[in-house]
Amino acid sequence: MKEDIIIPKVENVALAIVREQNNLKESEWSVYIINLKNQEIEGVLVTSKGYGKKEGEEVKTSVLRHFLDKIAANSFKKIEPIQEELFGLNNEYWLSFYNNSVMYDKKFVFLAESVQNDHLINIPIINKPGVMIK
Repeated sequence: MKEDIIIPKVENVALAIVREQNNLKESEWSVYIINLKNQEIEGVLVTSKGYGKKEGEEVKTSVLRHFLDKIAANSFKKIEPIQEELFGLNNEYWLSFYNNSVMYDKKFVFLAESVQNDHLINIPIINKPGVMIK
């Protein structure tokens, strides 16, 4: 029975943690969803949380939920700002959306210490430095 359930694979959608500069020319970080599809996605819902160990103790952040509605083809939307102090934790984002009336969902996890200057690339469409998961 469980074998009969078809789970569609998420393709051409990515999450990125991007370094930006604010109005005071200070560095800050934000999390974005990037729609690399040639079609709009809709009903976009993202939950985020952080977890891991800090100074030997288990740490969990609050769970945040974001409804982004629609994201146009080959575009992006900001999910939330993220503090650098959270890069020492695993940062999990659970994404759900509809495409052609089919529901998709996928978990993206930025592992602890994975957001570092050595790992930065130019993020497509956004054109800023960051770390991306597809």
